[in-house]
Amino acid sequence: MIITRSWLQEFLDISKISTDDICKTLNSIGLEVDSVDKVLVAPKVVVGKVLEKEKHPDADKLNICQVDIGSETVQIVCGAKNVDAGQYVPVATVGCNLGGDFKIKKAKLRGAPSNGMICSSTELGLPKLNDGILELDDSIGELILGKELNEYRLINDDIIEIELTANKGDCLSINGVARELSAFYNLPLVEFEKNVNYNEIGIGQVLEVECESNIDSSLIYKAVDFSEFKLPVIQQLRVGAIGKYEEANDIQNALSYATHCNGVILNAYAKDKADCTNDLSVIHIRKDENGFDNVYGKEQLSKICIDHKKINAEDLNFIVEASYINPELIARQVFETKIETGDVYYRSSRGSEPHIKSGIDYFTTLVSKFGALIYKGAETFVDDKEKSILDVNVHKVNSIIGQEVPKLEIERILSSLGFEVKDGGNDILSVKIPLFRHDIKNIADVTEEIVRIIGIDNIVAKPLAIDEVNRINKTSNDFIKKNKLRFKAIENGFFETLTYVFGSREGLEKYNFPVVKEELDLLNPIVKELNTFRTTILLNLVEACSNNFKTGTRSSSFFEIGTIFDANRAESKKISFIQTGAVEQEDVVNSGKPANIDFFTFAKKVLNTVGKFDLEAMKENEITNSFIHPFQNANVIVDGKNIGYIAKLHPAVCEDYDLADTFVAEIDFEAIANDLIKVNSYSKFQASKKDLSIIAPKALEYKEIKDVIRSINDNNIKQFNLIDIYTDEKLGENESLTIRFVLQNDDKTLEEEDITKSMDNILNALDEKLSIKLR
Repeated sequence: MIITRSWLQEFLDISKISTDDICKTLNSIGLEVDSVDKVLVAPKVVVGKVLEKEKHPDADKLNICQVDIGSETVQIVCGAKNVDAGQYVPVATVGCNLGGDFKIKKAKLRGAPSNGMICSSTELGLPKLNDGILELDDSIGELILGKELNEYRLINDDIIEIELTANKGDCLSINGVARELSAFYNLPLVEFEKNVNYNEIGIGQVLEVECESNIDSSLIYKAVDFSEFKLPVIQQLRVGAIGKYEEANDIQNALSYATHCNGVILNAYAKDKADCTNDLSVIHIRKDENGFDNVYGKEQLSKICIDHKKINAEDLNFIVEASYINPELIARQVFETKIETGDVYYRSSRGSEPHIKSGIDYFTTLVSKFGALIYKGAETFVDDKEKSILDVNVHKVNSIIGQEVPKLEIERILSSLGFEVKDGGNDILSVKIPLFRHDIKNIADVTEEIVRIIGIDNIVAKPLAIDEVNRINKTSNDFIKKNKLRFKAIENGFFETLTYVFGSREGLEKYNFPVVKEELDLLNPIVKELNTFRTTILLNLVEACSNNFKTGTRSSSFFEIGTIFDANRAESKKISFIQTGAVEQEDVVNSGKPANIDFFTFAKKVLNTVGKFDLEAMKENEITNSFIHPFQNANVIVDGKNIGYIAKLHPAVCEDYDLADTFVAEIDFEAIANDLIKVNSYSKFQASKKDLSIIAPKALEYKEIKDVIRSINDNNIKQFNLIDIYTDEKLGENESLTIRFVLQNDDKTLEEEDITKSMDNILNALDEKLSIKLR
């Protein structure tokens, strides 16, 4: 970003501040100064006026000019094509040193005496405007013949180049930099006065703009007659200083000048490039195939804020456009489409000035001052954008800064930077973020603005204080628990997967899983197959097993700990397991034909991972999706609470995915215990094992038998497990269950009568409560 001292002076009174101080300030507020060039025209270069011009008799490319330099009229032989009588020009008089060995002396050119030189802009150390001489006008100040050019402040300027970070698009204009300095020096910005010379004709009589409703850009259009327009030399030199000067193209240069001044992106289209309908020039604004806003006339005229075409200097009537588009939106679109961009994209993607009316007003005032006529009225397509509001706690700001900044000073700084600040009481400031600061998102960003203006060098350094605090919280506990579960799952032969939190709505609906409500669903999915939020991890795991099967892997064991969503997009965390195919590798022991995984083997591996739980057969109304096998399933119960389920994958699903016998489990991560294991003393006395075979109805759930045995509260019963189920025709509707008990006392070795008493207590309780007897 290039600014000049005299240019900046038009926006902020810096007459009492040195350039060195301005550079130091810019560096302190985060606008790093890359270079400073002082432009000073050499002594003895004066203002002259060409009185006469005639061809050199002996040279076709030379002219003999009579030039008034105030104190005298001198004859100068000049070879420039654009020299002419009546021009005010810079004249290097005899004895002038233009640098190095370039000294002006009296000379004869093809026999004609020459006493001085009419200079070009580059010969004076100014930006190049053409291949000829520099024609002066009163934009540099009152032209006094014989006055040295180094006395004209506007020409002898300090040029400052600033290196801006990507988030400082608000400083890609003279006005933006002036706003920053205004806040630092506590100086008011110069008020801009709108003063336009209007044509008698209204814009509606010459222009019609057809704009689709779905465009993202804010736009204002004006019609301008440039027939009598001429851009003054000081504006030309400034445009040359920023590297945007187009020779003999005053309209393009005026657009570049106004954009650099105000920050609003400006463009112009020749009226004869627009469509013509009933003597009206018509332009059309609509999106192209990539979703970018475009302007069309007889052809595509521009891709708004992406690529603007050069203006033909021969055209005189133009449609002038001021535009703005959200920089985050346009940057994302360009990144996704990888389209070619023009120079204007640098400004638009970093954030141009969104107050486009101020930009079009500045431009029309500028050009009408120098001869252009503006058609009355404008075509406007601007949506009112709500400014974001942050509640800023003054104490929090000061704690971030590390020192006390008075609330009034915070209000002053933010207000001078364009923020709207209201005191909400209790040291809370309601801060409305200006539209040109799209990078401000939170209190840290607001604090950074305050620190910038105070100056980082003015923040008192303090020693680092480290306070030990308790950093154990739910997040850290969940992290520890997750790692424990991962290690245990891997120990039990599962491989961890990491899949998208997105899934296929069609797949979820096919297998009767819940889906997120359409109004809460993804607006712009990554791919068609991931078009919704997942409501289960199991579908992802089944697809992973299927993909492995297609590459020749017949057995797979996976687990994943991740987030799922319900219909209202509320989040929860699950740990999900899947195993398909053989329970072990082919080996000599299994004759190369390992058995497939079965329900209880899979359930034991899950239990070894997540900890102790009970299984209860699912009721028919609890089977909510098509993944669950209707006859091989169970709820996972911990402390009487259902925390998930284990099931064989339904054969129809296995067929869909070409899978062998497959088992799945999905368990609530939050419900899994993460308690510290407490060490208890154990009995040093011998344990005894006793098997008990009982006759029970087939319809009776084993859970009821377990509940009865537990209700006895016999301290000698350390453990019991169902080890065998037997049935035959003689038993009819009953079956034989064999339960193995481990009996042990903490204080003595159990005697036979102690063991008998415990077993009798078990049989009596089963008989009394369930009418179950010994086989």
